Amino acid sequence: MPSLDGAFRSLFETNMGIGANERVLVFTDTIRTDETVSAGDRDRRVRLSATARMAAAFAARTYGSGGFVEFPATPASGAEPPRELWLATFGADAIAELDQSGLLAKLLAKQASPDEIAAAREVVLTHRHAVADVIIALANNSTSHTRYRALACAAGTRFASLPHFDPDMFHSSMTVDWQALAERTARLVAAVNRAEWVRVTCPNGTDMMICKQGRDAGGDDGLLTAPGCFGNLPAGEGYLAPLEGKSHGTMVIEWAPTRKLDEPLRLTVENGTVARMEGTDPHRAKLEAKFAENANCRNIAELGIGTNDKASRPDNVLEAEKILGTIHIALGDNSGFGGRVSAPFHEDYVFYRPTLTAIMADGSERVIIDDGTMLV
Repeated sequence: MPSLDGAFRSLFETNMGIGANERVLVFTDTIRTDETVSAGDRDRRVRLSATARMAAAFAARTYGSGGFVEFPATPASGAEPPRELWLATFGADAIAELDQSGLLAKLLAKQASPDEIAAAREVVLTHRHAVADVIIALANNSTSHTRYRALACAAGTRFASLPHFDPDMFHSSMTVDWQALAERTARLVAAVNRAEWVRVTCPNGTDMMICKQGRDAGGDDGLLTAPGCFGNLPAGEGYLAPLEGKSHGTMVIEWAPTRKLDEPLRLTVENGTVARMEGTDPHRAKLEAKFAENANCRNIAELGIGTNDKASRPDNVLEAEKILGTIHIALGDNSGFGGRVSAPFHEDYVFYRPTLTAIMADGSERVIIDDGTMLV
């Protein structure tokens, strides 16, 4: 692979704001023996793992710290990563205390109660001196919506999540003007936060009413320089966790995370969850299996709006959901960004040429995106 030193320097210095004597941890995941992976996706994931190792080596020789962990991929995005990564992140003393109290097993299984999560947070904070300062998650499956990530950020870690990343993105969506992106994202978030409901319609038949009551939208602008901050890279979106039990309508899914579906899936949403699904694409079976494992996987977890004008590829959800003027809707877990639903699953679906209308408490409306063109 060609040298990515310039891209790595921008990642650590512009996006992460690395300082002197900070501890860096880079991690990745490998293809499990029981996974069925296309040739193209296998190639990307092999390059992803190699890139993660290169990023850790760059950090070690440039900044004096470059921890690296590699492990078999988790069953799905949103599932907790293995113990070895927790150990590398939080240190032996914190993990021993979490083990002794029985909290670690519950955290790994995503079965910890709010009180137990609070107790785990106190353990981590007690040992915060041992926690990594900068984490680069170059894993195929996302750890964004995990207790692991939330606890690391609670201890002050600056956390960049790059699930499904393709190293080619260092030459496309990662070359965006970060300051201009931040300003555009802030304008969008301010406009969305005036609404109580958001309606999304698309030419493919998608028509969703998303309830925002009591929830605040946030922005992911790629500038992860403040203690405890977290975001995706490549960045560029406004996002919110819809109020549970309220959103309703129809989602017509045309793209899975890394491919176009053979036939769209039509999801009917009632009372904030997927009630019915139609269509014959094999991705339906995957979703039905997740729904059978845990009913919380049916939850309408997120509404996101893309703001990155350098993002363009629809076949990789990490970049696709950042494309300027697209929206994405996620299913599953939203407990890490303002929601109340916990599940070992979080998957985003991107919708093109949307019209997004903000509906205010007094019934007035403002079109924020018109047929894929952002108006703010």
